[in-house]
Amino acid sequence: MNLKITINSKVFKVNLQDNATAKAFKELLPLTLDMKELNSNEKYAELPESLPVKAYSPGKIQNGDLMLYGNNVVVLFYKTFSTSYAYTKIGNVDHADDLADALGSDNVLVKFESDSPYETVYNEK
Repeated sequence: MNLKITINSKVFKVNLQDNATAKAFKELLPLTLDMKELNSNEKYAELPESLPVKAYSPGKIQNGDLMLYGNNVVVLFYKTFSTSYAYTKIGNVDHADDLADALGSDNVLVKFESDSPYETVYNEK
């Protein structure tokens, strides 16, 4: 399962986890979120509905991790760092080296959509 995210016309591929959270997140697509800046290492936004949770403490966040915090906050990390917080993993961005530059230092609109044209057309809300 994959999806793509678009940030200021820059497109990134996201490899989704094979779990209930990732599947439920994909059902929300297409989705454009106004993601808020936090701690100079992440962007986050509240989702329109709650998702299934299976939180764990990863110990270390990787650049490009796409996580769920609680049951309705999606978090896109653009730096690698240690953490004691618990998240449910949704997926990770392929080739995330340019992710921080694309996201910038302020709030940003991020478009999440299916990587499959068939799913995008027939999953429109």
